[in-house]
Amino acid sequence: MKRAYFIGWDVHCAFTEMAIVTQDGRLVKRLRCPTTIPDLAEALEAVPRPRHVAIEEGPLADWLWRNLAARVDGFLVSDPRRNRLIAQDADKDDPIDAEKLAQLLRGGYLKAVHHPQSLDRAVFKHLVLVYHDRVRQRVREANRVMGYLRRYGVFVREKAFKEKADRQALLERLPPNRLVPTNLQVLWQGYDVAVAQERQLRRRLVREARRQEPIRRFVALPGIAWVRAATLFVYLDTPWRFATKERLWRYLGIGLERRHSGAGPARVRLAHQANRVLKGVIVGAAKRAIASGTNPFAEQHRRWLRAGLAPANARRNVARSLAATLWGMWKHGSAYHPEWVGVPATAVEAAGVLS
Repeated sequence: MKRAYFIGWDVHCAFTEMAIVTQDGRLVKRLRCPTTIPDLAEALEAVPRPRHVAIEEGPLADWLWRNLAARVDGFLVSDPRRNRLIAQDADKDDPIDAEKLAQLLRGGYLKAVHHPQSLDRAVFKHLVLVYHDRVRQRVREANRVMGYLRRYGVFVREKAFKEKADRQALLERLPPNRLVPTNLQVLWQGYDVAVAQERQLRRRLVREARRQEPIRRFVALPGIAWVRAATLFVYLDTPWRFATKERLWRYLGIGLERRHSGAGPARVRLAHQANRVLKGVIVGAAKRAIASGTNPFAEQHRRWLRAGLAPANARRNVARSLAATLWGMWKHGSAYHPEWVGVPATAVEAAGVLS
């Protein structure tokens, strides 16, 4: 049986630190090479097979994984939040980090970060990421405007200056100093640019989303329109990542995790390590579905409230129900059927509707 080699990379834009360890944990080599595909490929080819590489998730991870995964027997992009050995150990620098990453890979202690197999899917995901970034930028610019107005006792929300025709009324409420409106105009210019970018990206996102067959089915669900459907689609990438709906819920930030030690009581709490964008999307979809009031999810919410559940817990249950329904539709390639909401999958299959 051939001896396996485990390679840890600490990646920077200019160079990459590489550490190679054997399957029994012995460090055999350290080296530094430029962060280019040809140089990294040459360094990999110098390591006998089977060889396995680990890097941490970051801006360069998808590019490296897509171009070099075929040259190794395993390429793992790890979740840096879980690699606490690197951050908390006494000594820390790039070569040491690379060796620790290789040792964690050897021991099987790294948690993989999912990357789309298709380049087209990765590019679509980047479009969704840029859109959400522009939304946050628009909110930041609006907050700057509102903060500036508050300095002069004018308390308004974004809708008060969203339309340019409404801004003159706000200017009339400011002190008669020529610099005050001049400064405000600069802030409004930044806000207008952010709004224009958000609108442009939203049109592009919706246009691309309409080309994806699963997304066209997702938007039939109450509370889920094109942006939410596209976000769930590109972040989850495939329904087969999750063995159970409970794992899906934890990834979305609406599932539960258990804490227990010794003879103490077992405690159940919401999963803390979750994707914040996805949590906002699925909880926002639940709020919209509940507000519409004429769908099975809103009826579920009313039943849970009548049963004595707290409103937050009832809303979270609706989010779980929405996620489970979308997940089932995706796995089975089925359309949205309101009568299936809340029905166990085994009962649906037993009825022959998914055969």
